[in-house]
Amino acid sequence: MTTTTTTKTETELETLPTNPFIFEILTLASKQRSKVKKVEVLKTYEHDSLKAIFIWNFDESVISALPEGDVPFFGDNDMKTTTMSERIEDAVKQLNGSSIGAIDQRYSSIRNEYDKFYNFVKGGNDSLNGIRRENIFVNLLEGLHPFEAEILCLCKDKKLETKYKINKEIVSEAYPDIVWGNRG
Repeated sequence: MTTTTTTKTETELETLPTNPFIFEILTLASKQRSKVKKVEVLKTYEHDSLKAIFIWNFDESVISALPEGDVPFFGDNDMKTTTMSERIEDAVKQLNGSSIGAIDQRYSSIRNEYDKFYNFVKGGNDSLNGIRRENIFVNLLEGLHPFEAEILCLCKDKKLETKYKINKEIVSEAYPDIVWGNRG
């Protein structure tokens, strides 16, 4: 009797476009089954904006200067107030099988806007009053792709893990250059 052993070969990572949206990187990393593959995705698509997101979310010394909870959003055409959660749901419905890249060209990305994050954490730009800070945040969100805006809303409340299967341990392994703590 002959037994055949099969070895599962590691599958190649899905290739993302040049300068992918942060949500594309996080989604790809989340889809990976092993910690090693998640780390590989994060290393492959390393960018300072991605690190900034992780620091804001996972570093306990980074305290959000924004109120916790859902963020109001003013619609483009009807000036009807909704929430970012509703905007994201609408964006998912609009995709309806379309290529993400085809409809995303009109939006900015976290990659282009992360240099403004200091305004939203304690010790970053403490000269801003609360109302001004919240207005800057909402304006930033309105220019971002809805999935990118969702990431910022999750990070401000330190809830990125509720959507993406990435934790501080994985981030620390992918980016050993991140020094955690003492940012306050």
